[in-house]
Amino acid sequence: MGDARTVELPRSSATIFVLAATAAAAVVLLFTTVDPWLDKAGILVGGLDAHIYRDGALRILWGRPLYTEPTLFGLLYTYTPFSTIVFLPIVLVPWAYVTDVWLAANLMVLFACVRLCWRMLEYRSNTWLTVVSGLLAISCVFIEPVRTTLYFGQINLWLMLLVLWDFSRNDGDRLRGIGVGIAAGIKLVPGYFIVQFLVLRQWRSAAIASAVFLGSIAVAWIVLPTDSRQYWFSTFVRSDRIAEATHPANQSIRGVLAHLMGHAPPLWLWLLIAAAVAVAGSMIAKALHDRGERLLAVTLTGLTACAVSPFSWGHHWVWFVPLLVYLVHRALTSPWWGLVAVALYVSVAAWTYRWDETWVSIGLFLFPPSWPIAPILMNIYVLVYLITLAGAAWTPRAGSAFRFAVRSR
Repeated sequence: MGDARTVELPRSSATIFVLAATAAAAVVLLFTTVDPWLDKAGILVGGLDAHIYRDGALRILWGRPLYTEPTLFGLLYTYTPFSTIVFLPIVLVPWAYVTDVWLAANLMVLFACVRLCWRMLEYRSNTWLTVVSGLLAISCVFIEPVRTTLYFGQINLWLMLLVLWDFSRNDGDRLRGIGVGIAAGIKLVPGYFIVQFLVLRQWRSAAIASAVFLGSIAVAWIVLPTDSRQYWFSTFVRSDRIAEATHPANQSIRGVLAHLMGHAPPLWLWLLIAAAVAVAGSMIAKALHDRGERLLAVTLTGLTACAVSPFSWGHHWVWFVPLLVYLVHRALTSPWWGLVAVALYVSVAAWTYRWDETWVSIGLFLFPPSWPIAPILMNIYVLVYLITLAGAAWTPRAGSAFRFAVRSR
C-alpha cells in the first residue's frame, strides 16, 4: 500500500476528547471493578498461561512429555508441539518476571494490532495516527477478550498480529501467507484464514501459508517425534481436554447449542450449522474484500473462526479490537456509527459480577445463569457476531461511497 493510496486521519478535537475520555474510563474501570491484586482475578496477579507456555518450553528441554501429564496446577497443555519451540525465548525470562514481561509485551502487541488496522484502512502513518492508536489500544484493555488475554498472559493478540500483518500486505506480496502459517502452526484455529485465502482465490498466499504450517509440523516432528505423534493422533481431536461444551465461557456455536440443550450437541447438528455459518462468513468476507473493505473482511473472518471453532473461550474473541477500530473509522464521517461502537463496547466489556469477597466473574457470559436474560448473556459473543455478520452483508454497498467521503475531507 503506497502513499498514493493513503489518506490523512482527520484531526478533530471532539475525536481526541472522546477517545481520551474512553481510554481514561477504561483504565479506571480496569482497576476499580476488580482489585488489581485480588487472587485469581486481579489484572496484576495473573500470567498463568504465560507460565504454562514457559513450562511447555522447559519440558522439551528436559525431555518430559507434553500431553500425557499435567503442567502447572494440574492443567493440560493444549497447543501444538511447534508452539513449545516458539515459546523457548520465554525460558530466558526469570520465573518471577514472566507475568510482568508478558503483560508489557501484550500491551505493545495490542498497540501494533491497532496500528495495522489503520494501515489496512489506508490512513497515512504520522504522529496524530500514533496518538489515536494509543488511545484506542488503551480503551480496548477493558473489553473482556483483551482484559482476559492480558490477565492470563495469553497468546491471542500475537496470533492476531501475525494474521493482520499478512492481510495488510498487497495481495500479490511474496511474503503474504507466512504470518497465517506461523499462527496456525502455534494454534490451529488461525488455519481458518488459509480457507479464506482460497475463497479469495489468492492461490500463492494459500500455498505459502499451507507450506509454512506443514513446515511447522515437520520441524516439530523432527525435534519432538513422540510428542508430535501423541498430539496429531490423539490430543488435537479431544476438545474435552479444554472444558465441557456446556461451560458458559464457551462462546462458540457449539457452545450456544450446548447452553440451550444442557449437554453437548450432536456432532451432525453442530457441523451442519457451523458449516452454513462458515460459508456465509466466507462469502460475505469475500464481497467485502472485493469492494476494498479489507479490514472488515479479515475481522469478519477472525470472528467467524471463533464462532465455528468447537470451543472458543471469551479471550479468543480479540477480533472485536479491529471491529472497534473499524467502527471508529466509520464514525469519523457519520456519528451514528459511534453509537454502534458504544453498543459493541458495552456488550463485550469486562463487566464483573461479585459472588463473594474473593470470587468475581468477569464477562457478561459468566453472570448468574438464574437471571431471566441469562440465555442472551451466556451467548453474547455469538449474538454479537451474528449481528455483525448481518450488518457486514449490507456494508459492501455502502463501502465505495464511504471511502469517497473520507478522501474528500
